[in-house]
Amino acid sequence: MKSLCGLDCSQCSWREQCGGKCAETNGHPYGDTCMTALCCEKKSCENCGKAFEAPCQLKERLIAEFNALNIEDMAEVTGLEALLGSYVNLQYTLPGGQRIRFWDDNRIYLGSQLHKENSERCYGLTADEHYLLVCEYGDQGCDAEIIVYKKWR
Repeated sequence: MKSLCGLDCSQCSWREQCGGKCAETNGHPYGDTCMTALCCEKKSCENCGKAFEAPCQLKERLIAEFNALNIEDMAEVTGLEALLGSYVNLQYTLPGGQRIRFWDDNRIYLGSQLHKENSERCYGLTADEHYLLVCEYGDQGCDAEIIVYKKWR
């Protein structure tokens, strides 16, 4: 079965959870928006309908945005994956002690995980159509810290 973005649902790592419902839910397999389906729906991808069969303009722009941050000890970003919000929606403690989450659990974002050089910590990269977030965290997302949260378009 093909999804709205052209991805073969049988190859998706989230297929077990959503049951391949992308096409039948018009790009809302968990009840909220999927970034790759949104890209094709709004025709912001120059290869609409073939986002995963050919280079996706949205993914390329986000990769460039992440790399332009020039974060020390972060490897070059070479790819982004579709990631379920509940998987990337870490909780952060703000300087005043308030605990906050940035993403919606039922939305699919574009992102990646990169190991921090000379450390056991990782960088988590997540983006939607308006904002991007780079955080740093330990094993299983513990001790998450915001590195960059900014509007990108």
